[in-house]
Amino acid sequence: MSMKVVLACDLGGTSFRAALVDTQGNTQAETVIAGFIPVDPQGRSECDAEIWWTNLVEAADRLARAEPELFDRIEGIAICGFTRTQVLLSSAGQAIRPAITWKDTRAGAVATRLKAQLAHHPEAEHINAFHPLARLAWMAEEEPNHFEALDCVLEPKDWLNFRLTGQRASDPVSMARLSACTESSGNPSPFQVVGLKPTAIPNIIDPCAQVAKVQPGLPGTLSRLQGVPVFCASNDTWAAVTGLGAMRAGYAYNISGTTEVLGVVGPTASTAEGLMSVDWCGLWQLGGPSQNGADTAAWLMSVLGGAERGFESAAQGIDHLLALPRHPQPILFLPYLQGERVPYWNPDLRGAFIGLERQHTATDLAYAVLEGVAFLNRIVLERAEASLGQPVSEIRFGGGASSNPVWAQIKADICNRPVVVGHAKESGLLGAAIIAWTGTGQSPSLAAAQDQLAAVATRYEPHSVRRGFTTRYFNCLGAVRRR
Repeated sequence: MSMKVVLACDLGGTSFRAALVDTQGNTQAETVIAGFIPVDPQGRSECDAEIWWTNLVEAADRLARAEPELFDRIEGIAICGFTRTQVLLSSAGQAIRPAITWKDTRAGAVATRLKAQLAHHPEAEHINAFHPLARLAWMAEEEPNHFEALDCVLEPKDWLNFRLTGQRASDPVSMARLSACTESSGNPSPFQVVGLKPTAIPNIIDPCAQVAKVQPGLPGTLSRLQGVPVFCASNDTWAAVTGLGAMRAGYAYNISGTTEVLGVVGPTASTAEGLMSVDWCGLWQLGGPSQNGADTAAWLMSVLGGAERGFESAAQGIDHLLALPRHPQPILFLPYLQGERVPYWNPDLRGAFIGLERQHTATDLAYAVLEGVAFLNRIVLERAEASLGQPVSEIRFGGGASSNPVWAQIKADICNRPVVVGHAKESGLLGAAIIAWTGTGQSPSLAAAQDQLAAVATRYEPHSVRRGFTTRYFNCLGAVRRR
């Protein structure tokens, strides 16, 4: 039997990844195209959406050259990508201006006014400079000609799906904040207050639903995919959690990159202080993004002069330090180097090392930094579990830091939960493939597809001998934070 594959893509802020993934979740071919999202001192961050389409065309051409026979056996396409970014279309389907990216802060003042104006509406608490409604209200004030021409708002992955199929669609997770603005509670809706057309929100469908089939006349090797179904997919976090096999009630996920995202997936709506509660298509996510992660470790290595000591990367330097013996008396690290998002939402928090003595070394600092981030994970995890009323069975760990066994074990010990690292190097790509295989009917459900494709590489069980230390220091961290 001929091997079957899907085309899975992940549009990230620094790269565009595309792969041919088979029915077992194995990557048969992969390509990466570097990208860049600019931001200037005035808070302007825009990108020509045509660049993302060009990247998709180039990625398809590369995969077709690498695996020409497999490319012609593609059975479905799914594209995930970063969110909080608006591609703005005219009624003719043309981008009326560069896309406004998730980094753009120019709508801050407008957001403050809009938040007060809409104080009666439930969505008001979510409005800030990054909210899509604030961006559109800013455009109405600053670029009235563009606002008048606006017909539809798409996320970047929706824009690529539109170019492939000619159909405008999005998923309820990616479009949640803007969709909430259409609801009215006896007063004019936020949509009406800003003056948006009803067409501004595209057709909303399930992530595994088919948008349409690839249309004829596309450039390059994409023309060979005419008639292949394109599935809606969702944002990068949703896809990565799916690729980790954690898009199921009772699981937690921890995606560790430059910063970290940790959340718990539950069967019903739930809230907890400082955590984001998001409807994930019948499941509920309780958690959210921090300001800490690999960037915190990179900061430490820069302070310790990692480059001058011959380390090619922060990860290499951290690995070297972790291989050396540590002092028996640990250091406590408060990881708030640039404020904190979840669970404190306080930009003024600052970090500290506590308990330093003369015999401590760079190795002790490295352990303290990794443990400090893990303690923050535990705070989020415990708040979410308390709200849900039961502990999670395990934490699925993905992202670049998941390749570090010491950090994975630290997280397991401090959170007192098994930490499970997936087999896939790029969980977002695998998540997109899982969406596509579910959409094609190869798997009967998203849960079944995760069971089949999200293979486990390593499982880290908590060490009971460290439980006393971690609990004692965790309590110390809480005491310091309350002062």
